[in-house]
This record gives sequence, C-alpha cells and structure tokens, in this order.
Amino acid sequence: MSISAAQVKELRDLTGAGMMDCKAALAETNGDMEAAVDWLRKKGIAKADKKAGRTAAEGLIGVDQGLREAALVEVNSETDFVARNAAFQEIVANVAKVALAFGDTDSVAAAKYPGSEKTVTDTIKDAVGTIGENLGFRRSAKLGVSQGAVASYVHNAVADNLGKLGVLVAIETAGDAHKASAFARQVAMHIAATNPLALDVDALDPAAAEREKTIFADQARQSGKPENIIEKMVEGRMRKFYEEVVLLKQAFVLNPDVTVEQALKDAEKEIGAPAKISGYLRFALGEGIEKEESDFAAEVAATVKK
Repeated sequence: MSISAAQVKELRDLTGAGMMDCKAALAETNGDMEAAVDWLRKKGIAKADKKAGRTAAEGLIGVDQGLREAALVEVNSETDFVARNAAFQEIVANVAKVALAFGDTDSVAAAKYPGSEKTVTDTIKDAVGTIGENLGFRRSAKLGVSQGAVASYVHNAVADNLGKLGVLVAIETAGDAHKASAFARQVAMHIAATNPLALDVDALDPAAAEREKTIFADQARQSGKPENIIEKMVEGRMRKFYEEVVLLKQAFVLNPDVTVEQALKDAEKEIGAPAKISGYLRFALGEGIEKEESDFAAEVAATVKK
C-alpha cells in the first residue's frame, strides 16, 4: 500500500525514530500505526543488543533534590555529543527523580520510569534505538537528614542539575536549614575540587592508613634514626596525610586558612545551632570505567566496508 508523508511524520513524532525507519515500519505493517510502533521498538531493542558491547563511559551525572534529601545518578553514553542531546538529558533528569524516591541502584533500575509502565532499565534500552548509541544506567545514591539540609553542586553543567561531576553534602542541625544548605553547597564545591577519601579519620579505610604508615616508616628508617624518633616522624607524616585526604582535616578551598572542620564551627554562628556534616557523595562521570582505545582510521574503514 502507499504510505503518505503525513503517516511517516506521525510515526516519527510518536517514536523519535528516523524518517526512513518510520517509512519501512509502516510498509512492513501495512500502515498500521500501532504495529509500526511495535516494529520500531523491536528494531530498537535489536540495535541495543548489537551496541551493548560498546563502552559507554560518557554521559551525564544528574541530581534531584528537596531541602532535606537529594539523589545522584550516572547515566552513560558512548560519546559526549549525546550528553548534549535534549532527549538524553530528559532521561537523566527523570532517572534522578526516580532515585530521589528509591535511592539505591537496583531499586531505581527496577522502578517505573516517570509517566510510563516500563522500568528505568527498559526505557533506557528502548532509547538506544532512537538515540543511536549504547546507553546505560550505571548507579545512583541518596542522602537525607531528619533535620538540617542536603545541598548539591554540579560541575561542568550542561543544563540544570546535569553535568560531568556531582556532589551532595548532608548537614544535620536544628538551626536554620536554608543557611545550613548554603554552607553545605560550599562544602560540596570543596569536595568537587579535592575529592577526599573519607569524611573523618575514623571513616578512612584502615588498610589505606596502614599502607601509608608502612611506607612512611620504611622511608624514615632509611635515614638511620632510632625507632622512637621514627615513630614521631611517622606520626607527623600521618597528620599530613590526613590533612590531604580526610574532608574535615582538609584546608577549606574557600578559605585555606581554616580547615573544613573549623569552617563548619564558624558557620554554626550563622546557622544558629550546632551542626554536623553527616555524609557526602561524589560522582565523577566515567570514574572506574576502562575506556576503549579507538583507532579512528580503522573505524572509518570498517564503516565503509559495511
């Protein structure tokens, strides 16, 4: 049967698929719009399967929040170009909304996508067919407080609450929540810049601390000094180590003359009550993903041969 341009446009508006794909779908289904949508969906799933082996290490970090809770998500794509795609940005923003409700990665992946009966996982898989790259929901996490505030900071933002690096900071206090939030945002900016290993000394991985102690002790022994002096040297080096990697011990980026711990005490005057940083989260896009080294010339040659 003859397929009209109006039918192709309607199907394209419904699915976001390419014009030629829409025309082929309508031809295959004798102009049945609903069947054509299913045909394209199946084709999209097939595309997703073919692309699933390709590394998706680009994409976006997304944030969604209220005053006392906030969530971070990472949704990956293959290229930075897709991160600037409005449809992809909408997906990340919606997944962040789901994360604010459900929190952990597995729960978010299995939850229903906003305005749909499909899960987050299935929605992202379906989007592969229209966006044209391997996509993946990688992780999510949430922070909340019973009193106080949770603030966020997004670095290299491409849109509101979407960027390449996201940080959440939770402050527990009975004081002014909005002023606590303002200070928490400053700390979030600090964390984005310094990437601490732990909130305080007690939260630091004991194995990491012991490894540093061993290294410092071995270095000190090479000086030939007695053990009691070596012990003091190691203590001094460990204090310096904590100042470098423990959030509360770090020099505050916005005022390096004080530590984050002291800056918090100073902020209590504005907040109007004792305050405690109860937790933080930092997501950097693609961290820990082993990226493939691509040979651009070989890639072009392979494409030409298809």
